[in-house]
Parts: sequence; C-alpha cells; structure tokens
Amino acid sequence: MKKIYSLLCLFLIVSAGYGQNKETEKADKLYDGYQYVDAIDAYLKLVEDNKADAYVYKQLADSYYHVFNVEEASNWYKRAVDNGQDAETYYRYAQVLKSQGNYDEANKQMDKFSEMMPNDIRAKMHLKNPNYIPKLADVTKSFDVGGVAINDAQQSDFGAVLSNDNILYFVSSRKTSGKEDAWTNQPYLDIYKSVRNEEGNLSEPEEVSELNTVYHDGPLTISADGKTVYFSRDGHSDGTFKKIKSNGVKVAQQGIYKATMFEGKWGDVQALPINSVEYTVSHPSISSDGKTLYFASNMPNGIGDTDIWKISIDGDTYGEPVNLGPKVNTSGKEGFPYISGDNILYFASSGHQGFGGFDVFKFDIDKNETAENLGNGVNTKNDDFAFSVNTSKQVGYFSSNRSGVDNIYMAIPICQFQVIANVKDAKTKAFISGANVTISDAQHNQLATQVTTKNGTTSFNVNCENKYTITVTKEGYETAIVLVEPSKGEDVNMDVALELVDEIITETEVKLNNIYFEFDKSNITNQGALELDRLVAIMKDHSEMKILVRSHTDAKGSDAYNLKLSESRAQSTMQYLISKGIDKDRLSAKGVGSLEPKIDCKANCSEEEYAQNRRSEFLIVKD
Repeated sequence: MKKIYSLLCLFLIVSAGYGQNKETEKADKLYDGYQYVDAIDAYLKLVEDNKADAYVYKQLADSYYHVFNVEEASNWYKRAVDNGQDAETYYRYAQVLKSQGNYDEANKQMDKFSEMMPNDIRAKMHLKNPNYIPKLADVTKSFDVGGVAINDAQQSDFGAVLSNDNILYFVSSRKTSGKEDAWTNQPYLDIYKSVRNEEGNLSEPEEVSELNTVYHDGPLTISADGKTVYFSRDGHSDGTFKKIKSNGVKVAQQGIYKATMFEGKWGDVQALPINSVEYTVSHPSISSDGKTLYFASNMPNGIGDTDIWKISIDGDTYGEPVNLGPKVNTSGKEGFPYISGDNILYFASSGHQGFGGFDVFKFDIDKNETAENLGNGVNTKNDDFAFSVNTSKQVGYFSSNRSGVDNIYMAIPICQFQVIANVKDAKTKAFISGANVTISDAQHNQLATQVTTKNGTTSFNVNCENKYTITVTKEGYETAIVLVEPSKGEDVNMDVALELVDEIITETEVKLNNIYFEFDKSNITNQGALELDRLVAIMKDHSEMKILVRSHTDAKGSDAYNLKLSESRAQSTMQYLISKGIDKDRLSAKGVGSLEPKIDCKANCSEEEYAQNRRSEFLIVKD
C-alpha cells in the first residue's frame, strides 16, 4: 500500500506538468536570487491571474518559509501538498505545522515524508519516536505504543505480562473447540505463553495446559524469580459455586489461585483464603519482593462496583484485604492492577475522568498522590486495560478493544526528565517574572514557549536522549541561550542570568546574539527571528540607520560552498527584515564564507569554536 501511495504521488506531480515556465520566469528569478519578498508579490500575481498551479503554491510556501511567515507558509503548503509534491515539501509543511502547534497534522505530513524518504535521517528519527515533539509538555505521554503479532484476529487476547526470563503470559479465547461460557456464548479463557527474543519478537503462542481447565483461567501474575504464579480461575473448576434453586443455575465467582514451578511445569495449585462464593477476587499482581499481592474485587466495604485491594504475603500466610482508598478507587469500576518494579501501580478505571470506556491510570505508591491518566496512545475512547511493564527490560504491554476485539499492544517507556529554568537578573539576583522561555531541539526547531511565574520559574518535560536549547528573552535584557544536555532521567534545575542591555548599538555595528541556522539551510529559525525582531525595533527607532548584513560560516566545507551558503543566509536575513517593514534601500547583504573567522583555528576547531565562527554581523553603513 505504501508503494502504491508513493507512485501515485509521483504520477500526480509528473502528469500535471508542474514546474518552471514562462509564466513563472520573473518570480522564479527573484526567488533564485533570494529576493523572497518580491518573489512573493510575483507569485501572488500569478494566483490572482488564475495562472497558478501546485508549483506556484510550493514556491509561495517556500518563500514565506524563508522569511519565517509561518501562517502564510502553512496556507500555501496545504494547497501545494493537496496536489502532490516532492518529499522535502512535506517535510517543510510538517515543520511549519509544528510551529503552529498543530502536532497531529504535522505527524501526518512527516508520515508521508517518511514513506517517500525512508532512509533519510529525519524520517528515521520520526519513525523511531513520532509523538516526541507533540507531547513534550504533556507529562501523561510516557509510552510509545505499537501492535504485536500474536493477536488472534477474531478472538480476545489480553492480560499480557512479561516475566524476567522473557516469557509473555496472556489469556485468550482462541481455543474454539472447547466448552463455551453459557453467559456469553463465547469460548472460555485459557492461559497462553509466548517467548520473547532479544529483538522483541514473540514466538507462536502455546497453551499453558497445566494451568488451564475447561472453565475460565487467567489472567495471571508471576514472581520476580519466575517460580510462582498467582492467577484467576472460575470457581466451577473446583466446585466452589452457588446453586440458584429457582432455575438450577450454578453461579461461580472468580478466585485467585497459586501455583509453583517444578521441573519446568506448574503444579501444586492452591486457592487463596480470600476467595469467596459471594464475590469476585481477580486480576492479581505480585510486588517484586513477593510480599504484597494487589487484586480487584467487589467484596463488601468497597468504594465502588469493583475496587483495587491488597494483601500481605509471608510464605503461605496471607493478611487481611486492605482497600487502596479513594485516590485509586471510585464509585465506578477499577480493575486489572499491576505493580511495577519501581512501585508504580497501573490499573484500569471507568470512574476516573478519561477518554471513554476503561482508561489506564498510574498511581505512585510511594508518593501517594492522585492517580494520573496515561493519556493518548495508551488510552482511547474504547476500553483500554490490563497494563503491565517490565521495568528491567523497558517494555510494557496492555490490552484494548480499539480494533473491535480485545487485542494486546506493546508500550515502550519514554525516558523523560524535567528542565526547570530559574530566570534572574545577573546583577541584583532578583527573580524575573514575565520572561519568555523557549525550548528548541538540536536543529533549533521551536518546541514550546512559556512565560516565567512571579518567582521567575518555568519548566518543560523533555525526552532523555536529546539535546535542547533554552532561549530566554525579556524587554530591556540581553537574550540568554543555555544548552541542555541529555539526561538519564534526573531533572535539571538551572539558573539563567539575564544581563541588562548595554551598548547594543556601537559606532560600527548593532550587536546581537548569533543568528542560528539549521545545518546546511539558510531559512530563518525561530531563535533567529527573536534576535532579528530586536534589530527591526532598533531600525524603526533609528529611521536613518542603514545596515550591512555580513554572514560567516565555519570552515567545515569548501571555500566555494561556504561562500555560497553564507550569501544565501545573508540574503535570507535581509529578506526577513524587509518582511517586517524595513525599507530594502536601508539594507544590504554580503556572505564572506569562512574567510574571516572569529577564531582562527582552521580544521582543528572545537565544536564551540566552530559555533562562534558561524555568525552574522550587523554593520552600520556610514554615508
């Protein structure tokens, strides 16, 4: 299907005959000369005269993209891609959509880009973690979700837990040759297992016959050493049921049973003393130290229809059931508890606020704070439940009927940490409120902007594996830029000191912070726009001022390449200033490549020295 889609896009582009022609010659010449503002006027004239096609839309979008006019770029990219485009256009459209905060649509465009350019590093990064940018500031996004190959297309599969010896246990109604549950007219549930290899692939499921009966069996939980299981089982199997005399029906409750491993087989099955013919006890989960068993039950003295409870375990001695209370349980239904190795309780609930049906929530046992919804991805408008995670192997599984039948899904934990920025006056050390704090990725793409509180603080939740840049701006202060290195999960608390503006205008130049560009690109980034807006304000205050924009590169490329790149960056910078209302007669631009380094380190520069050589200067032109 993906190949058909890509070929269709190619056919649409070629068959429509989009491209340069005599009608676009004037506008194309302006565009090729980096005269983006004038090029926009020329392309808009073609649109007005009904002479525009997808090529013109693309050129308009790219022109606005180069002068950082996100809204107009987005409008024209949408028109362009509606008619089919090259891969790079989808990529640029995705970037402007992210700048608008339209993350869902941005991901769709990145999906198309990735289909067309699967070997591109940007595509690989997107496919590895497609929801990374949209959920940076969303603490509920802590897992990436994917399907598994062992699901039965017609029958229910759910309740998966991964043991420390890489065996995935789950329950399924796939054995259709046995008895059917008279209440549902569906096959009874049985326990199955599948072996997970180092690549994460699962073997063909096989029945755990020694744990199964002709009635319902499962789900289960397994001890850390893999030698003990606790599992749910229908009371019919051992005759613990009640007879309804009026119609002769035998009503059995779910109970929890224990089994131990002996010579590779499960045996010595024992019923727990908390089982009853009056209420259900089910969905067991054992703590990593084996001392606490969590479960779901509708036993008396609960809060809702079914609650999460726990009991202590000491060998074959079991404590009294303890209700986990209103921070976990509601007047609705709670079930499928799972206690992780780091003492996080995951459970399903229809009572807590969610997306619909059952949602999965987490509750930190140690912190004893309010339960949190796991958010989009794990949860949908359908039933999502039976969440488990093996913290040592960094993989989880949960169940959902989002496809119309209960299936098992994989959940990969996303390592996140919090970046806390404390903004202060460099001289007085007083906290600064109302400062704009922007976080950007390693390519200087803006991810989110927040304003500091009265205590001068703001924070972002970010991915552990990536580098970020914090940019802080406040009127009357110099812009501050701080690098955030990858973390193993520990929060980063940083102080950002702002210097008051001092001699930003000298006899020869206007001093700004470096104007950053994406690698091998010349379009203005969000960080660059913040700096250039300061220059726009200065030039509007000094109406006679004329500026020469001189752009420099580092020495990584050839002299010819660097000269061309610096010229395009100088022109893009000038075009941005024009787009903000600065008369083009007051501006000139020149690229000097790597010929005038700030630090003459040649090919032995450190990354910091390379960065200092990549700069733009704003020289005051004297008449």
